[in-house]
Amino acid sequence: MTEKTDGLPYRPCAGIMLVNRDWRVFVGQRIDQQVEAWQMPQGGIDKGEDPRTAAFRELEEEVGTAKAELIAESGGWVNYDLPAHLVGKVWKGRFRGQAQKWFLLRFTGEDTDIDIETDHPEFETWRWARLSELVDMAIEFKRDTYRQVVAEFAPHFPEEAR
Repeated sequence: MTEKTDGLPYRPCAGIMLVNRDWRVFVGQRIDQQVEAWQMPQGGIDKGEDPRTAAFRELEEEVGTAKAELIAESGGWVNYDLPAHLVGKVWKGRFRGQAQKWFLLRFTGEDTDIDIETDHPEFETWRWARLSELVDMAIEFKRDTYRQVVAEFAPHFPEEAR
């Protein structure tokens, strides 16, 4: 913990690993990044909101679809800290990072059902990625989180899709 983060809480967040019928994972390239980094959908949990409800709400807000069903939920929460240069700049400076509850969802629609041009777009482009690619595609400070999520959800994937 640094002086900048002393006393700051983690922001409650729902993370979504959305997989298609081929067991590829949805990743989007954020609009607001200067580096090429991809991420799975994620977003804040509103006060009093159930994490699972938040995950499905965020899926609609970021990916433009509700066509998904639950496969699994992470057993616990995964925390990450923001890099020092972002503390105080994102989330109005109220949080040191995020505490994320992750959900593995099966996409039940077609690619044409995905529309990232939402009311508040977060992604400039998207694609389906292999599970084994996710960690290397993520921005550096989220890689440990992605390692944990991949390890937890990998047993749900067929061997050939890992």
